[in-house]
Amino acid sequence: MQSYKILAGTTILILALLALTGSINNAASTSESKDAISTAKSKKSLADQREAQLYKLQQQELKVAIRAYFDKAIASGVIVGAGVSIVRGDSIVISDGFGKRNINVNGGVDGQTIFRLGSLSKGFAGILAANLKDEGKLDWEDKVCDYIPGFQLGNTSNTDKITLANILSHTSGAPYHSFTNLVEAGLSLTDIAERFKEVTPISNPGLMYSYQNALFALSGEMMYQATGQEITTSLENRFFKPLEMCSTTMDYETLAHEKNVAMPHSKRRNGWRPKKLNDHYYNAIAAGGINASAIDMARWMRFLLGHNPEIMSKSALKEAFNPIVEIKGHSKYYQRWPGHLSSHYGFGWRIHKFSEEETGLQKTIWHHGGSVNNYRNEIAVYPEADLGICVLLNNNSKLAKTLVPDLYKIVKDIYDQTTTKIALTSVPKTIPAF
Repeated sequence: MQSYKILAGTTILILALLALTGSINNAASTSESKDAISTAKSKKSLADQREAQLYKLQQQELKVAIRAYFDKAIASGVIVGAGVSIVRGDSIVISDGFGKRNINVNGGVDGQTIFRLGSLSKGFAGILAANLKDEGKLDWEDKVCDYIPGFQLGNTSNTDKITLANILSHTSGAPYHSFTNLVEAGLSLTDIAERFKEVTPISNPGLMYSYQNALFALSGEMMYQATGQEITTSLENRFFKPLEMCSTTMDYETLAHEKNVAMPHSKRRNGWRPKKLNDHYYNAIAAGGINASAIDMARWMRFLLGHNPEIMSKSALKEAFNPIVEIKGHSKYYQRWPGHLSSHYGFGWRIHKFSEEETGLQKTIWHHGGSVNNYRNEIAVYPEADLGICVLLNNNSKLAKTLVPDLYKIVKDIYDQTTTKIALTSVPKTIPAF
C-alpha cells in the first residue's frame, strides 16, 4: 500500500511537471507566433509606406515631365490645348489638361474639359459588340442584311457574306471611305445602307482592309436591332454609368451647351483660329459621335485593362482585340513608330506589335486615332505593361503622329529609373515592369 501511494504521488508530480512544461512551451510558442505576426505586419506596413512614397514620387516626376512636353508644344504653336490621361495598373496616374480651350479666351483645359473623340468612338462600339456577343445577343458571323434588310453591296451572293465582323474590321470589300460624305451630310444609317447597292466591291468580304465610316456605323444599327436599345442607351447603361464617366455624351445639343468644352481650331498664317462646333457624325455614333474628357478616358482605359471585371471580363474584352486583318505597307504614321513590327485591325481597334529597343521583346499596343471637326486624338493601351495613354487635342497637329511613342518613352524612362529605387529599398513591385 505504501509503495502504491509513493508511485501515485510520483506519477502526479511528473504529470504536473509535464503540464507546467507544456504551458511554458505553449506560452513561448504563442509569444513567438505573436512576435512573428507583429514583425510581418511591421514589415508589410513599412513596405506599404515605401510603396506609397514611391508611387507619389513617380507620379510627381511624371507630371513634371508631361507638363514640360506639352508646355513646349504649346509655346512652339504646334497645339492649342490638350487633355491627357495616363493609367498604370489600377491607378489613374495623370488626368490633366494643358493649354487653352479657346485661343482667344483665358479659360484653360483641365481634366474635365470635353473634346470630340472622332474615330476613338469606334473602340467603344467594338467593345460594346464584344459585350453583346458575350451575352449571346449577337455573333461576329451575323449577317448585316439579316438586321438591315435594305442593305446590299454587290450582288445578292456577295451581300449574304458580309457579317458584323466584316464591318467592324473594315473588311466588307467596299472601296476606301465609301459614303463618308453621306455620313457628314447627316443622312440616316438606314438611308445610307440602301445606297451601298450603287457601290462596286473591290474584294470579297474578309480579304482586304479598307477603312470605312458609313459601313462601320451600321454596327450600331445591328446592335439596336439585337437589343431594342439605341447604341447611345446601351453604351450609357453598360459602360458610362457604372464607370462613372459622367461627362461623356453622344449628341450635338449637349456638347453645344457645355461650358467646359475645348473648341476646335484651324490653322491660319499667324496662329490658330477657333471654329464652330458642327453636328457631323452624331447620326453615326459608332463611327465617330462620342464626346469625353480626359478623366473619363482614363476610367475607360482602366476598364479596358481589365480592372472592372464586374462590368466585363478580360476574356470578353479581348474579343475586340483579336487581329482580324493585316494593315499592310509602311506609309501610315503608326507604322513608323520605333520598333514597329506589324499592324492589324480588330473590332474598332488597331493592334500593333513592336519590339522594345533595350530588350528586343515583342510587345502589343491596342491603338486608334481620331479626327473630326478639327479635333485630333490618340489612344494607346499597352496590355503587357498594364498601361494606357490618351491625348485629346482641339486642333489638327503633326505632333499627333508621334504623341504615343513620345509619351510611352517618358513613362518608361521614369518607371525604369524608379525600378532601381525599388530594388535598393527592397519594396516589392506590384505592377508589371516595362
